[in-house]
Amino acid sequence: MPDTAQATDKVQSSAPKPVATATGDANRKRLLTYLGIAVVIGAVTYGAYYGLVASHYVSTDNAYVGTDTAQVNALVSGPVATIVVSETQVVKAGDVLLTIDDADAKIAVAQAKAALALAQRHVQGYYASDEALAGQVGASQAEVARATAMIASAQSGLDNAKTELTRRQNLAQSGAVSQEELTTAQNAYTQAQAAYNTAVANRASAVAGVQAAGGQRATNAAQFTGASADQNPEVLAAQAKLDAANLALERTVVRAPTDGIVARKAVQVGQQVAVGTPLMTVVPTARAYVDANFKEGQLRKVIPGQTVELHSDLYGKSVTYHGTVRGISGGTGSAFSLIPAQNASGNWIKVVQRLPVRIDLDPKELAAHPLRVGLSMDAEIDTRK
Repeated sequence: MPDTAQATDKVQSSAPKPVATATGDANRKRLLTYLGIAVVIGAVTYGAYYGLVASHYVSTDNAYVGTDTAQVNALVSGPVATIVVSETQVVKAGDVLLTIDDADAKIAVAQAKAALALAQRHVQGYYASDEALAGQVGASQAEVARATAMIASAQSGLDNAKTELTRRQNLAQSGAVSQEELTTAQNAYTQAQAAYNTAVANRASAVAGVQAAGGQRATNAAQFTGASADQNPEVLAAQAKLDAANLALERTVVRAPTDGIVARKAVQVGQQVAVGTPLMTVVPTARAYVDANFKEGQLRKVIPGQTVELHSDLYGKSVTYHGTVRGISGGTGSAFSLIPAQNASGNWIKVVQRLPVRIDLDPKELAAHPLRVGLSMDAEIDTRK
């Protein structure tokens, strides 16, 4: 009897179990249903978000800060006298960076000034010579006039002597004059002829003198005609040499070509430098930009002018930079390498290429949170605009 009672109790205690199992199955089905609905809602939400928002953005963390650095080179040769700046120093455009010994440059300036003064005196001499040569031309012309008058006088005397000789020759035939008188008339004619020839020769000499003086004056005038004394070619050439000497003297003081930070200083005091020797670099951080290397498949909708949000590892997500796409590079980095990739081989493996996208940054944001060349950036482009 006790065993029968125990069996009865077991049957009674196990009787509700089918009801509990059915309830658990229902709860499990309900949970799975809710979970399925949540998954569907999440998938639909993500699909809608991706289709409406996320698909219009492309991002990369393969981006780096860059800028167009200003290389400072020596423009004159000589030993370095002083160095005013040091690495990492902030400079403004026009600030003195270093000086080169200027002793030779000062001597060159003094020589150029002397050469200019000499050229100016030469030109003044040309003007003075022109006045003297003009006087010579006038005197020669007066000599020609005097010689011309002498020819006329000699011609008159010659005509008279010839007439007298002819008359006495006629009288001598009739015996009206003596032989001595005839001889005197012949001598007078000969002297008159000689005087005439001398007058003609003197005039020819005077004419030659006029031509010679005129030629000398023309040669002298060619040195200054057509330009003032200050614009004379000799003066201009000397002035140009003086300007070059002054420029060389000015270039012994090396100044910063732009605002920025001094970097890569490669010169010491006393070092002999030649024209073109690299001295240092000035990095204009205020004009920094970002080169973001996007995969080729990400650039289908990227065009210049689109807006970009960027974050720097230096400041983290707390600082957001806003930029604008300036343009897309003309080729990948490997295309411009010294040894371009050769893909025409049997075991070629396709590698996804990246193209640099140049992004301009907001100058005000750069001023508030300066960046340095080479820093890593995260860039996200909004392709809807």
